[in-house]
Amino acid sequence: MKKAILSVLLFLFVASAALAGYVNGYYRSNGTYVNSYYRTDSNYTVQDNYSYKGNYNPHTGSSGTNYYRHSRSSSYYTGD
Repeated sequence: MKKAILSVLLFLFVASAALAGYVNGYYRSNGTYVNSYYRTDSNYTVQDNYSYKGNYNPHTGSSGTNYYRHSRSSSYYTGD
């Protein structure tokens, strides 16, 4: 029974990490290199992004600072 529970927990951990997504480093068309990073799932809100004010990024240990004032899904939205 313990093995089954541990297996399920391990699966959920791996699945949640896979959903967040790891992006490999790449070069932009202007030659600038972008370091690899983790990102959250794509959806219709900015409030669950790692960089959103008050959120925590478990991969880097940093807290979000972006208010996303340009996005209607942000509680800090100020209008177009």
